[in-house]
Amino acid sequence: MTSIAQNLSELVGSAFAAQDLPRELGQVRVSDRPDLAQFQCNGAMAAAKQAKKNPREVAQAIVDALSSNDIFSKIEIAGPGFINLNITDEYLQDYLTNLENFGVEPTDEDRKIILDYGGPNIAKAMHVGHLRAAIIGDAVRRIMNFKGYKTLGDVHMGDWGTHMGMLIGDYIREDEQNIVLNADMNDSNAVQKLMDDFAVRYPKASGAAKENPELMQEARDITVKLQDKAEPYYSIWQKIRSISVEGMKKTYAHLGVEFDLWKGEADVHDYIAPMVDDLKAKKLAYTSEGACVIDVTDDQDKKEIPPLILKKSDGGVMYGTTDCATIVERMKLYSPAKMIYIVDQRQSLHFQQVFRAVRKADIVNDNVELTHAGFGTMNGTDGKPFKTREGGVMRLEDLIAMAIDKATVRLNEANLATDMDDAERTDVAYKVAIAAIKFADLQNQRQSDYIFDLDRLTSFEGKTGPYLLYQTVRIKSLLKKAEAQNIKFENAALIIQEEDRNLALLLGEFSDALNLSIQNYAPHYLCEYIHKLAQSFSSFYGNCHILSEENEDLRSSRLLLCHKTANQLEKALELLGIFVPIRM
Repeated sequence: MTSIAQNLSELVGSAFAAQDLPRELGQVRVSDRPDLAQFQCNGAMAAAKQAKKNPREVAQAIVDALSSNDIFSKIEIAGPGFINLNITDEYLQDYLTNLENFGVEPTDEDRKIILDYGGPNIAKAMHVGHLRAAIIGDAVRRIMNFKGYKTLGDVHMGDWGTHMGMLIGDYIREDEQNIVLNADMNDSNAVQKLMDDFAVRYPKASGAAKENPELMQEARDITVKLQDKAEPYYSIWQKIRSISVEGMKKTYAHLGVEFDLWKGEADVHDYIAPMVDDLKAKKLAYTSEGACVIDVTDDQDKKEIPPLILKKSDGGVMYGTTDCATIVERMKLYSPAKMIYIVDQRQSLHFQQVFRAVRKADIVNDNVELTHAGFGTMNGTDGKPFKTREGGVMRLEDLIAMAIDKATVRLNEANLATDMDDAERTDVAYKVAIAAIKFADLQNQRQSDYIFDLDRLTSFEGKTGPYLLYQTVRIKSLLKKAEAQNIKFENAALIIQEEDRNLALLLGEFSDALNLSIQNYAPHYLCEYIHKLAQSFSSFYGNCHILSEENEDLRSSRLLLCHKTANQLEKALELLGIFVPIRM
């Protein structure tokens, strides 16, 4: 089963095809002017050019073909040739009665899709700069999984670069490498102590290397030795990596973000030398100023695209090298249909170079989609990239804690969760905080920058995550009252009246929003839909008698609409990585 608009598109498309016009011109969508019609089709405008007829003449032929169909309560031509459509309440009732899986048809794609949406560096504290990739990527993975795609979410850690040379160099210079090597991985206190040491030591080592060219060169030399798996560098690195991954997993779990693969640049190191040798053999890679590079220019380029550096003059590898090698590994292990990189859009040139390089090298063919789904920046209320009050980059754990504190204040202000014990109230505050953080991000077009204003985003009013949680809990509370009064509605017959119609129609749009989110790797379509659904329910709730309705059949019908609305809201929020409390 599909959405109502998709069903109507099949029907109207057949009418176009019967006129020897392309079926796709019969696409129907929800009307931009609900005061004029529920649905619209604009295909007659394009068809008129092909048929060399007046658009209204084409539209009239389509209307005539549809007029005998009893699912329409109105078919009319508007303006130069737009076709406006209303469906009957009987059709709407039947559609919702038989609705399965929210109208989402499973895909028949059986190849894997890899989503790359992490990118944190080991030994560094995770900060707000990692937030958008995690939130957007996790939501896209959840949405695609619900559609039936076989996805693999990869954190793709930065674990093999110069920053490791800086940190390991500091431990060795201070003769403190045993702090790492002798750490007991089974002792949570020892692990936490070492993670705290990373947080202090790395910024110190990085700052010193940036100010001292000799220390920077030492870090580069150590990085090359590490990448050659020389000791003691490699053993120190292994311990740092293991401890860092444990810390990352805790932070991501706190944020409610999941990955299938916990791989880093080091995992593909052994693919690099054979890959570079192959590129040289194909005469694609060559030496330039001591570095090994590959040209990625195209005759159609309107601006210069620099070559991709595979190896620096000192033998060290670059991010582009490991990204190419990662694609080699992914093709070998998973043979994916798509690889989607959900990474800051400021990295667009980098991915353009990488994608061109692997296609030129025939590492992937034209049947494999490579997409950089870039995103904008998260800014503070001053319009600049989000910082702490002191001007530093905020740690993710600190942001979550700050949001939980603000959510607790909001619950107090709204007089919510007052009858709960401390554990339940803490859980509700946490879920409100995560809803605020995630919906604040996901409701925006992926490519757009946005303002993160915690005061506004934790409100239970407006276009916020907490508002959606509140509306969902409100409906579930209403249904519990019906259950307490022994009112049965699950098998009720739907009765669509004027007050019910807008909400009922919206319930048929879920799969449209989900499909758009998948097609564009952009969860904001689903966010827009559920906010509209929550607002429509609020209007329905304010204008209708529900539990107080005296007509038992109508009361049961409206409770069934409430039930379907709550299910859709809860499922959509779950797909965004937002989970609804049992009560508030």
